[in-house]
Amino acid sequence: MLDIPRRRVLTAASVGAAALAVPALGAVPAAASTASGGAAPRRLPIRAMDISSLPKNEDFGAVYRRADGRRDDPIRILADAGITHARLKVWVNPADGYNDKKHVLSLARRLKRAGIGIWVDFHYSDTWADPAHQTKPAAWADLDVAGLTRAVYDHTAEVLGALRRQGTPADLVQIGNELNGGMLWPTGNWEHWDNLTAFLKAGLRAARDTTPRIRTVIHLANGGDNGLYRWWFDNAVSYGVDFDIIGLSYYPFWHGSLDQAAANMADITARYGKPCVIAETAYPFTLSSEDEINDIMNSPSQLTEGYPATPEGQAAWLRAVADLSAAVPDGQGLGYCYWEGVWTYRAGSGWNPADPTSGNAWENLALFDFDDKALPGLRALGRYRS
Repeated sequence: MLDIPRRRVLTAASVGAAALAVPALGAVPAAASTASGGAAPRRLPIRAMDISSLPKNEDFGAVYRRADGRRDDPIRILADAGITHARLKVWVNPADGYNDKKHVLSLARRLKRAGIGIWVDFHYSDTWADPAHQTKPAAWADLDVAGLTRAVYDHTAEVLGALRRQGTPADLVQIGNELNGGMLWPTGNWEHWDNLTAFLKAGLRAARDTTPRIRTVIHLANGGDNGLYRWWFDNAVSYGVDFDIIGLSYYPFWHGSLDQAAANMADITARYGKPCVIAETAYPFTLSSEDEINDIMNSPSQLTEGYPATPEGQAAWLRAVADLSAAVPDGQGLGYCYWEGVWTYRAGSGWNPADPTSGNAWENLALFDFDDKALPGLRALGRYRS
């Protein structure tokens, strides 16, 4: 199996644990939990997709089609499916030039025209940041704590300020990505909470200074691991980190059962008094691959019982994830984000920004099939639309 670095898992134990024309987030929806006896809400305010790969994929020839085969702008297809927000990752100085400020600004203009909100995901790296990799940008490698703190503030303010100035202010912002073990390693790893929280506070301050109405997200992986979340957020709160939303990655093939994720979401929203959002999820529509690279999901043993790797199984899984968020007690589940539903296979548009031959390994988890047609799962993402 291809080892995509952002997908490695770091558990709590292993990190030492015992005015945009888009639907506003507004108030969280009315309480909606079948588990707690409530009725389902009429809508969830965040029904998102990460589309960071789109500019590169299009540059390498990707096309996108509606379910009936008609070619169309993928952003228009997403808007028609009920997507409210697009998540865009930001790297500092990526080797291939994608996922940088220029591409985020360009994509934001397209999103505004389609009425889709903007969710910015800062990695504070030149490449993937995840539980096993939080590499400093090369330009920041020799900075001390004070220098890194200033660099986090300046980089965050530069991107968010540019978005605001061009008339496309971000609605949501992540200060870091899958921060299980911290950020800007080794200076800001989990052994240095004073440094880590200084970096987080700098990013949060920059977000609010440039975009006062923005909602801030702190995001971990391992969405079914309640021990990790309690350990991490207990520390963050004790250091005075002030954020708005808890973000979770929840992939069933890595992060536990639906029941485990539900229990974690119920606990952390009550414990910290913050709503939560499923910041990343995905499920395959097939176990086949379109290229020579073994896909991340390639074995029946990785599937969740009752959800086959078929277009219908993928759609059923996404309905279950929507229901999972809607069922968080007291209306504290804001919604969900499908990770890279537009990352179809195109030669040259691989996962490694420094290696165009690296391949995709994700195309069977996209929401467009191998003929570029929208899958039923795309409609499922519109569940709980207003």
